[in-house]
Amino acid sequence: MSESLATLAVRLAARPSSIPVGVRAGVAVDTAAFLARLAAWNALLRDHPGTRFALHVDDSIEFAAALLGAWQAGKTVWLAADTLEATCASLRGHVDGFIGEFPAACAPLAAADTAAVAGVLRQLDPEADALVVFTSGSTGTPQAIPKKLRQMASEVATLEVLFGEDTGGAAVIATVSHQHIYGLLFKVLWPLNTGRPVHAASIAFPEALAPALAAQRCALVASPAHLKRLPAHLDWRGAREQLAAVFSSGGPLPADTAQACGVLLGSVPVEVFGSSETGGIAWRRRAALPAVGDEAWTPFPTVAWRLHEGFLEVRSPHLPDDAWLPLADRAQEAGSRRFQLLGRGDRIAKIEEKRISLDAIEAALLACGLAAEARVALCEPDTGRRQVLAAFVVPSAAGRGVLDGEGKPALNGRLRAALAGVVDAVALPRRWRYVDALPVNAQGKTTVAALLALLAPPSPAPLLPQVRELERDDAMPPRRVLLEIVAPANLAYFDGHFTQAPILPGVAQVEWAIRYGREHFALPPAFRAMHALKFQHVITPDTPVQLELLHDPAKGQLTFAYRSASGQHASGRILFHAGTAHDR
Repeated sequence: MSESLATLAVRLAARPSSIPVGVRAGVAVDTAAFLARLAAWNALLRDHPGTRFALHVDDSIEFAAALLGAWQAGKTVWLAADTLEATCASLRGHVDGFIGEFPAACAPLAAADTAAVAGVLRQLDPEADALVVFTSGSTGTPQAIPKKLRQMASEVATLEVLFGEDTGGAAVIATVSHQHIYGLLFKVLWPLNTGRPVHAASIAFPEALAPALAAQRCALVASPAHLKRLPAHLDWRGAREQLAAVFSSGGPLPADTAQACGVLLGSVPVEVFGSSETGGIAWRRRAALPAVGDEAWTPFPTVAWRLHEGFLEVRSPHLPDDAWLPLADRAQEAGSRRFQLLGRGDRIAKIEEKRISLDAIEAALLACGLAAEARVALCEPDTGRRQVLAAFVVPSAAGRGVLDGEGKPALNGRLRAALAGVVDAVALPRRWRYVDALPVNAQGKTTVAALLALLAPPSPAPLLPQVRELERDDAMPPRRVLLEIVAPANLAYFDGHFTQAPILPGVAQVEWAIRYGREHFALPPAFRAMHALKFQHVITPDTPVQLELLHDPAKGQLTFAYRSASGQHASGRILFHAGTAHDR
């Protein structure tokens, strides 16, 4: 199926309402329910002034309903990668409003969760300014990229031509967010346009991913950052039986990772090369060992490419016009209309009038055997000081041995010595940070901003979440309150719990239930007992969850439940009595 996205809503409305659009917390979401949410978002936005709205919704099915509803209302959607304060501040100068799960300071609009009738849905103009996405920020400040509907429709059609037959009717499961163009296309627009079920939640943890992949015929949409960290000790047998395809994009996938995925998952990933600006450009799927490795890329059938002074240029319907677009990627011909990438040419820093290749420094760090991963970034200089480089290194086993046995200065010295023959002394990194893993965002990308944040002096980690009240009953005194809780990534409770995949400890969840219970209800002073305590699903950093608190004064009882689009996370009953806190 290659119908245009311009007719997507119309086609959904014309098909049987019982056909599932996707799955949320193990329960199918049918077309009727999806269209009702689309109608609610359309009704919210169609009479609202302004044409540009920032959208952020974690649930992929609800996100799709909001996106299509906004398009039906004639709005251009700005796709925010996150809801951090700096991101929101930047968006305020460009949009007329915020919709979805933004902080209260943004005054976000939300569609009522009530039954709604879709009404007459219209075919959209393919030339409509449908979307604005942002570059990842992996090579600098994120840049806004406008997209017309026809550009995205062309990409969706190309994905079906290239990968539709192998994927079949498989459901789509993702570790990446739809708030970036890769996740938007592969996780939402392509499956929705072709009738494949969409999983509402992104799955961040391998322990949850393995059983999810084993549960049904599916395709996995992932990033190199996630695929590199798949633990071999988990049971992937079900995944090997059920996976129709594995996709990877957002950065280079090391050859050994591709082969390891082939062993664990039974499918060597299909890698997609592209960017927010260009859309998809090319793809490759490395042959399983022991075949000879082939690093070349095959261009999408609609993409033309050429080389100019060693740099790649592309022309395709994924772009806003028919002009050739020069890229910062160096490449060479590889035969059969294919090309091989040779690294980026825009990662050049100028220090003391000397041009320094950041790629060359990173390659030298990796070649010395002391670094498993390395990134180098240019620091903003202090007033009156020259610019310096900072190196962010994940030590190899050998590097970790030096760090643990001899200390940071010794490892600094050895790495600087390894660079001595690569760069001028003035360009050697002056600041070094050693980490267990490079920071990645929801798209699996390591951004310059996230790296430089590692250099900031540590501030006291907060102990409390971001909270806003959603509902309160009319009883006097009140018996029920519903709060939105967001645990920030720098929360003290996440420190060491756990390094690779931080989760909110149960003790913090209970403590917050009591704390906010006391803020909203007149609870007796002394704790007596706790019953029916259950922890069903983990709570991860920066994930909005709802905390429902119910107070029964007659029993001295506080009942709590943490819930989100993923289902119920935790619940329990806490009993209090009128004695002092030390009474037994």
